[in-house]
Amino acid sequence: MASPRHILTAVAWPYASGPRHIGHVAGFGVPSDVFSRYQRMAGNNVLMVSGTDEHGTPILVAADKEGLTPKGLADRYNKVITEDLRGLGLTYDLFTRTSTRNHYSIAQEIFLGLHRNGYVVPKTMMGAVSPSTGRTLPDRYIEGTCPICNYDGARGDQCDNCGNQLDPSDLINPVSKINGETPRFVEEEHYFLDLPAFSEALGSWLQSKGGDWRPNVLKFSLNLVDDLRPRAITRDIDWGVPVPLEGWRDRNDKRLYVWFDAVIGYLSASVEWARRSGDPDAWKAWWHNPDAESYYFMGKDNVVFHSVIWPALLLGYGGKGNRGGAPGELGELNLPSEVVSSEYLTMEGKKFSSSRSVVIFVKDFLARYDADALRYYLATAGPETSDTNFTWDEFLRRNNDELVAGWGNLVNRSVSMAAKNFGEIPAQGELLDVDREVLAASKAAFAPVGELLNRAKQKAAITEAMTVVAAANKYLSDTAPWKLKGEDDRARQATILHTALQLVDDCKALLTPFLPHSSQTVHELLGNVGEWSGGPRIDQVSEDGNDDYSVLQGDYKTAAVWASRPIAAATKLATPTPIFTKLDPSIVEEELARLESP
Repeated sequence: MASPRHILTAVAWPYASGPRHIGHVAGFGVPSDVFSRYQRMAGNNVLMVSGTDEHGTPILVAADKEGLTPKGLADRYNKVITEDLRGLGLTYDLFTRTSTRNHYSIAQEIFLGLHRNGYVVPKTMMGAVSPSTGRTLPDRYIEGTCPICNYDGARGDQCDNCGNQLDPSDLINPVSKINGETPRFVEEEHYFLDLPAFSEALGSWLQSKGGDWRPNVLKFSLNLVDDLRPRAITRDIDWGVPVPLEGWRDRNDKRLYVWFDAVIGYLSASVEWARRSGDPDAWKAWWHNPDAESYYFMGKDNVVFHSVIWPALLLGYGGKGNRGGAPGELGELNLPSEVVSSEYLTMEGKKFSSSRSVVIFVKDFLARYDADALRYYLATAGPETSDTNFTWDEFLRRNNDELVAGWGNLVNRSVSMAAKNFGEIPAQGELLDVDREVLAASKAAFAPVGELLNRAKQKAAITEAMTVVAAANKYLSDTAPWKLKGEDDRARQATILHTALQLVDDCKALLTPFLPHSSQTVHELLGNVGEWSGGPRIDQVSEDGNDDYSVLQGDYKTAAVWASRPIAAATKLATPTPIFTKLDPSIVEEELARLESP
């Protein structure tokens, strides 16, 4: 048997400027949890980390609108987002935040290591400032025409059409997305990351990923490496991580750029998790071990930060760019094994927009529908490799036809018949070919479904798992145990129902990464007690006894395993209740009306 692997699941950090909608969790949330739950069930050592991204100008803008301090706004939405992620059942080992002293310390150490190795250099730049407020505008909040491909809608940091890195002053006819005004450009002194010094190392590393990464991610990343330019690593702003250099440390108008400190959160969250676990060095098993693997989950708008910039920071801190150097006190750190990027999810054919009410926030969705219903939809119809469209008609169909009438029906009628006729899981008698064949197919499904999940091909994985559900339903219909009423037929009826319940248990395990809440219910319907697949909890923690804050964490060493396990005859059964709620078609009209209301 292979030794357990150390797997880091690094999940994109949701911005704490407001509640998150289902388009957000389609990219970073559900896919990362499906992957992590499978890896834990397969016996691997998983560390899943993230938190709320709390720095930068967007936080200041949102705080002004709500009459709060930046910290007050971050506190509010950290709580909202944490509760949403718990509701979805996302099994973070630690979901923290970037405003902790631990994060500040780690971010500053990475900066200093890059500076010592010569990859952070001073330079003047033309910075964008709001004429009405005098406040620095974030690159991503400036839009205009790309000077390279003439795309109308390029951002101040890059053009999503041609993929080239940009500066705000490069844009033709730039405007602020915050208030539509034309920014004023002023000369500023900042520190820059010397990205061109990593062209060779990044290119070689990316080329080595040819057969493993999603082709769109790899192609996009390789195109970026061809035209790297120095990138500002500090910003004129008074909210964020202080710049740890003499003459800058105590300045109120200079901070580390939010894009820089946010990606370091994967490392700082790992360090914080280790400290909270009681073993401060535990994080090193995922960051120093050359055999450890790391998978970064996000939407496609974040690819550049994870396939180019974050690897450049790791290379530079380890002294592996063209300038050389030596690793800092945190040691040589592992590069990503894979950047697992999802495309965009639209809603009823429109881009998600909170201001235009084209949105449904996670909290509102979970208040009206099952978490597993959303998880299932995003797994089967989400934007894994191409943009997809969420529609209420399709949500209704998948819930009613596939979850309720498919998987839910299999569970309900199998357990109901066994409970009614035997009161327990009946003993298995002599098997016929039809029994052996369906059991063998069910048991054999774990290998291909597991391989697909291991490669983050979740659509294909759940499709394969649902074929087992369909085969189990067909078996039950073909063998028709409800027709076996005589005493001479009782042994055969018992064998059929035992087989059906074994199939239910197998499907429960195959679907657990996708549907953890209902899988726990099925576990209990089959007469089991205790936790099958653990969920996260929200805890209040502090640093050195000060500044209490919420984190998402949990103990996920539960009974769930990635294998077919024999069920035990004579286990008592009760009459089940449906595991999914059948939705009335009227919900489509109701939800569309909500979208149309102001």
